[in-house]
Amino acid sequence: MKKWLFCVLLGCAGHNAWALEGDPAKGKVIATSICSACHGLDGVSPISTQPHLAAQIPDYIVKQLNDMKSVNGAPAARDNPIMSGIVPMLSAEDIRNVAAWYGDQPPHVTGSLDPKRVEIGQKLWRAGDVDRAVPACSGCHGPTGAGVPALYPRLSGQYQDYLEVQLQHFRDGTRANDPAGVMRSIAHRLTNDEVKALADYAAGLH
Repeated sequence: MKKWLFCVLLGCAGHNAWALEGDPAKGKVIATSICSACHGLDGVSPISTQPHLAAQIPDYIVKQLNDMKSVNGAPAARDNPIMSGIVPMLSAEDIRNVAAWYGDQPPHVTGSLDPKRVEIGQKLWRAGDVDRAVPACSGCHGPTGAGVPALYPRLSGQYQDYLEVQLQHFRDGTRANDPAGVMRSIAHRLTNDEVKALADYAAGLH
């Protein structure tokens, strides 16, 4: 927390220097031995349905990993069949460390795959849709998709496939660990075409 305050007041170099409370060097060991097959050692996933973690906000990674843990036998806040077998092996310190490692990696950069959808995605990202009570995505995820600590993740450079699937999961309630149900409420108001357009546009932001 002290480092976060220091960086806010004076400014820091690095991609997510405000939240590096863990030890990136120790996190690299965990990433190498456990996480790299799906998320890549440098946070660039080789699988389009798995998220890039490069430059992701460490606090957000910590929250998601904790949400995937079952507490006292209760269902995890975020259901993930793959991660549910992995997160029990990680201590609270391990989680902070691996989050710090991935948060300190250079962000992945990509572009829109479907120029025809850019206009739809751009409008929703920048202005939302007042008539349907859809807020602008940039209000929480930032104008360039870099995210806002600690609740709102970086979406820039993410796989379009992954973003689309997550929006669909929020819409159908399969994913329900969004604070106050905000994402579920928003995604429920989006059409299939808008979901695809937003996923494509957000991924291409940088």
